[in-house]
Amino acid sequence: MAMYSGFSDGENHEAAARRSIPPASSLLWVRNLRRYIGSGIGLGSEDSMELETKKILLDLFKQKQQKSAGVGTIPSFYKKKPEEGSISDRVQRLAKYRFLKKQSDILLNADDLDTMWVYLRENCVIDDSTGAEKMNYEDFFQIASICTEQIGAKCRRFFSPSNFMKFEKDESGRIAILPFYLYVMRTVSLTQARIDMSEIDEDSDGFLQPHEMEAYIRGLIPNLAQLQDMPGAFVQMYCRIAAHKFFFFCDPQRRGKACIKKVLLSNCLQELMELHQESEEEVTDHEQAENWFSLTCTQRVCDMFLALDKDMNGTLSKQELKEYADGTLTEIFIERVFDEHVRRGKTGAGNNREMDFESFLDFVLALENKDTPEGLAYIFRCLNLNGRGFLTTADVHSLFRDVHHKWTEGGNYELCIEDVRDEIWDMVKPVDPLRITLADLVACKQGGTVASMLIDVRGFWAHDNRENLLQEEPELEAE
Repeated sequence: MAMYSGFSDGENHEAAARRSIPPASSLLWVRNLRRYIGSGIGLGSEDSMELETKKILLDLFKQKQQKSAGVGTIPSFYKKKPEEGSISDRVQRLAKYRFLKKQSDILLNADDLDTMWVYLRENCVIDDSTGAEKMNYEDFFQIASICTEQIGAKCRRFFSPSNFMKFEKDESGRIAILPFYLYVMRTVSLTQARIDMSEIDEDSDGFLQPHEMEAYIRGLIPNLAQLQDMPGAFVQMYCRIAAHKFFFFCDPQRRGKACIKKVLLSNCLQELMELHQESEEEVTDHEQAENWFSLTCTQRVCDMFLALDKDMNGTLSKQELKEYADGTLTEIFIERVFDEHVRRGKTGAGNNREMDFESFLDFVLALENKDTPEGLAYIFRCLNLNGRGFLTTADVHSLFRDVHHKWTEGGNYELCIEDVRDEIWDMVKPVDPLRITLADLVACKQGGTVASMLIDVRGFWAHDNRENLLQEEPELEAE
């Protein structure tokens, strides 16, 4: 055939190969590679290549720094989240799933905790004076070996020397086994809660939005003994009310998201977990009523809102809210609540402004938690009549005037407003003797009492009769 003419078998192939493959020195990638690694000396040395790579990266970093400094640009602090369904999004979700799965696998389960408690009791000593079960460091180390052998290496981290030193020791250097076991249980519980919340955190930003918090609480309901009898129709409302307390205390700026770390460390989660206790044997009716997350309390809040909503339009007017707590709150406080914490109507007119259920939950939480910084912050915005960030003697006089009016209407003895004002100043002891700030109310540890005296005639009555009330408490406990 013509295409093979002029060539012999062996020589022709070699000649063709020489013509089709250019010299190595003429290839662009070869020249670039040689330029990158140097003159070719030490091509097989990994250390030389590593040093050269670091040098190049350092030069690039310095060039970037000089360029940024020259134009005065602001360094990037925001990275756009990957689009849903993209490869980056899928990789992120897979990495998150594997990480949480790994953390869950190394966590102690209920059987492991029971086994640890058995070995703690079997290898401890009884204190002759108190009868408490204790262990010294040798016992602690021995129990660690037994638990590691029977349970696995996942319990080893609890038996570190630093953990032993965290607990109070007696004169013989021994610690009680019960506080140590409770520490292990709480650590496991908080870790499990963080894993569960992280799974629900859709965008993996470390914050929970309201619907995510409600989903977390909904998942807990089957495991909480005191909520076993909850009607199915009430579950959604319960989750809404329960989640609102987390956001009241963990989202003070009202950004609509609560930091998971802050939620885990808050008293709210501990209060919610108390519902694990059996209601009939371990919890009194009073404790159930005091716990915001109990079925009794959430139903009470709903019934309270429905009772106040006379026109049944789903919101509360000023006149309807005045009936809260049997009408003991002052009118000026109700007015200020609507000014500071209730959104305006669509037309912007004051008459159309009414309180929805979410705002009502904030209102109840603030009044029932006046001793907390969050509750005081809510109330102080209402007391701050002129928006200056502090209260003067004239402000206190104006606020207490309504309390004095209700006090005299109730048939009580005549009050001197100036004496009450001076008493409040003595209770708070503000840094600036001429003004009271929110920081002063929080620091004095009596901010809740002061707030009650200024907004609620019943709160002032309780303060005025505090000595008699203290004497009655031991009598009620004895009965």
